Amino acid sequence: MAFTPLHDRVLVRRVEGDEKTKGGLIIPDTAKEKPAEGEVISVGAGAKDDDGDRIAMDVKAGDRILFGKWSGTEVQIDGEDLLIMKESDILGIIA
Repeated sequence: MAFTPLHDRVLVRRVEGDEKTKGGLIIPDTAKEKPAEGEVISVGAGAKDDDGDRIAMDVKAGDRILFGKWSGTEVQIDGEDLLIMKESDILGIIA
């Protein structure tokens, strides 16, 4: 199924972090924090300003991003757990 977010929203897939600490200890799933890093799957057309003109999005599909710990709304599309968030929830793009 193709999904395109509306306005200034972004569809994101979380990127899983390391399962071991630097010392080599394995972290169980129950103790892991959800990663705050993800890959942009799709983006909306952008918000509109007061004149009705579109404001271009700063992120695009394929970008790796950092976002706030509690950002976004969890959704399930085609059996995959994804996040929908506003572009303003994104902290930065990883180069």
